[in-house]
Amino acid sequence: MGSITLEKVSKSFGTTTVIPEIDLEIDNGEFVVFVGPSGCGKSTLLRMIAGLEDLSAGRIVIDGKDMSNEAPAHRGLSMVFQSYALYPHMSVYQNIAFPLKMDGQDKATIDKKVRDAANILNLANYLDRRPGQLSGGQRQRVAIGRAIVRQPKAFLFDEPLSNLDAALRGNMRLEISDLHHQLQTTMIYVTHDQVEAMTMADKIVVLNAGRIEQVGSPLDLYRSPRNVFVAGFIGSPRMNLIEGPEAARHDAATLGVRPEHVKISTTEGAWKGTVGVSEHLGSDTFIHVQTESAGKITVRTDGDFTAEHGQPVYLTPDAPRMHRFGADGQAIQRT
Repeated sequence: MGSITLEKVSKSFGTTTVIPEIDLEIDNGEFVVFVGPSGCGKSTLLRMIAGLEDLSAGRIVIDGKDMSNEAPAHRGLSMVFQSYALYPHMSVYQNIAFPLKMDGQDKATIDKKVRDAANILNLANYLDRRPGQLSGGQRQRVAIGRAIVRQPKAFLFDEPLSNLDAALRGNMRLEISDLHHQLQTTMIYVTHDQVEAMTMADKIVVLNAGRIEQVGSPLDLYRSPRNVFVAGFIGSPRMNLIEGPEAARHDAATLGVRPEHVKISTTEGAWKGTVGVSEHLGSDTFIHVQTESAGKITVRTDGDFTAEHGQPVYLTPDAPRMHRFGADGQAIQRT
């Protein structure tokens, strides 16, 4: 079991509050991603769950037991950090086995657990190597293997892929997601990369200045953002946010429309504009258009679409898929 409940949890450093009062339920076996901009409190919140940061108030309950004041070693959790933190003089086998050896487990048990973890992580052929002989992705897998052998109630990942290049990040996203399906163990994953959040999570927790802005599945947050912050943060490229007279015409302070919900034409449309930068990504093209009435709008269109810089064009938003937000930044429900 690996259910985790945060009850009115908060964190302050002196007179500065970094995590206002938070309530959150994480079910057994869920893959939950904490996402938000740098400094939003996501890593602090993860460290509070791990026991590496004391609570200022509230309770953390793991599998029905109050663990708020328990030491990290007694919480039954395994943490994987941004830094691999491997012992350079030890082999892969010895690095993975280290926590079991410290726990006093017998050699036969250690050997079975290490080899089982190595097989899961495709490290069986690298057990005799040292970390310096491995790629970044392989070293991260060793760090994950060291966490797996402890058979924790939950895994805590603190931006584990940020040191890898783009191609390795993509591969490791798939590997960690596949690992979750194999182990069926609760995982909490911290990232500032909303693409990682969208592609990996069962449930996303969007954080902003220590507050939870919205909790839901990736598609729930994408289709129904609760406020302007979530609307602008979730999605790549980000949602177009329009203010001023054009938003007021729709009885909103801010109007939102995603790039794929805007049609572009060279002949007619609701918003007249001029083409700026075009980003050709193969299957898709992102065109940035400066409009006369709606400001700068990003359009996601077919990869074969071409437009010249400075070319006049017309944009038409898909009206049923537009989002309206009030002066308080909160979503106005569609009627």
